[in-house]
Amino acid sequence: MSESPRLLQAMAGAPVGGAEAFFERLAVAFARRGVAQRVAIRRDTRRAGALRAAGVDVVELGFRGPLDLATRWALAREIGRFAPGVVLGWMNRACAALPPRAMLPGARHATVGRLGGYYALKYYRRCDWLVANTPDIRDWLVGQGWPAARVVHLPNFVDAEAAPAVDRAALGTPAGATLALALGRLHPNKGFDVLLEALARAPGVHLWIAGEGPEEQALRARAATLGVERRVRFLGWRRDVAALLAACDMLACPSRHEPLGNVVIEAWAHRRPVVAAASQGPRQLLRDGETGLLVPVDDADALARAMLALAADPARAAALAAAGRDAYEAGFAEAAVVQRYLDFLADISGRS
Repeated sequence: MSESPRLLQAMAGAPVGGAEAFFERLAVAFARRGVAQRVAIRRDTRRAGALRAAGVDVVELGFRGPLDLATRWALAREIGRFAPGVVLGWMNRACAALPPRAMLPGARHATVGRLGGYYALKYYRRCDWLVANTPDIRDWLVGQGWPAARVVHLPNFVDAEAAPAVDRAALGTPAGATLALALGRLHPNKGFDVLLEALARAPGVHLWIAGEGPEEQALRARAATLGVERRVRFLGWRRDVAALLAACDMLACPSRHEPLGNVVIEAWAHRRPVVAAASQGPRQLLRDGETGLLVPVDDADALARAMLALAADPARAAALAAAGRDAYEAGFAEAAVVQRYLDFLADISGRS
């Protein structure tokens, strides 16, 4: 096991989001492992406070876009002061803000870009290595011309700590009803409109949707048109995912486009069966009929049949949940993923 290098991370993401949540989990996990790190984040009082409370050294910067030279100079200054062995940039905005080598006289560090999707590589031209969170994204990067020896697949991990279930009655949901949970940004890519169509074909099933985004009003209107508004609760963005999963009977992931599917891993970790559309991430994660159920993308009928099948067969639902938990422990538990990150960072430290 190699010694952990000094690490500077840059994250310019939104206040909420899957990648942003994983960045926080990883930074806190590094702190628990004693990694010498500094993180530069877009100004965010909640995120900065949470990270500092966990012992993470935080610098808040503007990250206002490609013409924000002040942030680039500030990052160069932080790199010079901290002298990291590795600089890890998260997604497009942060990687685009990384200073060129000409602004870093004497600096000796490897620069890594971490991607959670099929992003334009123009934002990563200052990176020496890339990290992809799925094998498919890794292969896509190589297909785009990135050297295969300088791209690595490192998966996400999720928080597996159990929590008391959210009170169904407080959200107007009958205690004995079959309850499906959906998590994610309210965006057309997530396919929540298809999920509402499926709900209309699945009498007796109730649904909680936890997330926020531009489609909320359209989805509420669609639920009313379909006559399912009494069985749907829009919860907004939630941080108590473990408590929501403890209250539900299954996770529904109807995404049209989903590079990874963190929500699948979260459901596995908390022993809940998964029904998912076969978009990129879920079809890589799930073994249909073993660790979850896959249905065609945009197929409301198939999604409804899968939810009803699990509602009608608790033993099958329990078997899928148990197999999902096994899959989580084999590939997505915190200790194993953090160690893979640390081994990779130690191996490239100081290598530009």
